[in-house]
Amino acid sequence: MVFLCGICAFGRISSEDTEEKAELFPPSGKICAIDFPEKWKVFSILPEGRFPIEGIHGEFSWIEPLHFRHSDCYCKVVRIGIFEDFITRKMAQDASAPAAPPDSRPSRNAQFALGSAVICLLVAAVYYQILGKLVTDWWQIPDFSHGFLVPPFAAYLVWEKRRTLLGTKITPAWSGIAVMALGIVVLLLGVYGSELFLSRVSLVILLAGLVLCFGGWQFLKELRFALLVLLLAIPLPAILYNQITFPLQILASKLASDLLPLFGVPVLRQGNVIQLPLIKLEVAEACSGIRSLMSLFTLSIFYGYFMEKYAWRRVALVLASIPIAIAANAVRILGTGLCVQYWDPDKAMGFFHEFSGWVIFLVSLACLYLVHRAMSLFPAKRRQT
Repeated sequence: MVFLCGICAFGRISSEDTEEKAELFPPSGKICAIDFPEKWKVFSILPEGRFPIEGIHGEFSWIEPLHFRHSDCYCKVVRIGIFEDFITRKMAQDASAPAAPPDSRPSRNAQFALGSAVICLLVAAVYYQILGKLVTDWWQIPDFSHGFLVPPFAAYLVWEKRRTLLGTKITPAWSGIAVMALGIVVLLLGVYGSELFLSRVSLVILLAGLVLCFGGWQFLKELRFALLVLLLAIPLPAILYNQITFPLQILASKLASDLLPLFGVPVLRQGNVIQLPLIKLEVAEACSGIRSLMSLFTLSIFYGYFMEKYAWRRVALVLASIPIAIAANAVRILGTGLCVQYWDPDKAMGFFHEFSGWVIFLVSLACLYLVHRAMSLFPAKRRQT
């Protein structure tokens, strides 16, 4: 009886390699008893041309010549006789192979956590005064009270991408050092130039540089939206804020003065002051609509992210929030003028003026929802693959 041997550890062997493998291991002409490991099998050929496969535990199965499958690897049965010298050498190599190193993932995670903690402490030591003043502005300035919603939303964006980030290859980039250096320069300009906006924006630039330096461009690409969202929490610089509020004051007073005559109220407008028969109604900076505009703009981004999956619809919702906020503020001034004319001027300038702000803002949210529902009537075209 001629012995045939196949070693599963060799992997896949095609039929073209049969003769080549047989030449690599010529038979020695000896018959010997060898204890094979589990991953090796011994075959013997029978006259009828089928092979019984004897397992380690004494189990037998029958297969056709030259084809057999063990686990996930295919082995080619090659007529090589008994090459006990090679098998013995292979067994000796396996026995002397070093053990697999222990999993170093816990140590890597500990190093990563320690490094992250150190970086967070350094950033907090540099920015604690700036962040403290930022939170104070959120609390004391109603126009920027929406800032409290931004950090939790940014944290949620990072958490939602945790699986993607874990699967992203880390390729640290030296260009991140340049971005961090830019953030430090902007910070120094803001601190020594007494410009809070620059010093606050420098934190976002620094965070982007840290992500790029330690994670790479792909990491920065995955986190770019979360970093850009943080800009919504930063109050506008005074020079830009004034350039926006005054045109809004003029626009709101003009819209209200055009609508009041439709309800039988004579008006005379001079700039942002509306002269009514009983009193003068001044559209002050606080009534310009900048507060509702900033808040509705921020909430439209949140709403679009959670409720809409198409990018162009998200952009449309954000852009729609601007005219909605302006129109809602004009309606608020219109209601105040009607209350002055037909109800009580004191109550109109007191309770109604404050309470109407919340009501009008809720109406603005409802209008944003209606715009979204209207866009849903026109299904987006899907790309054909």
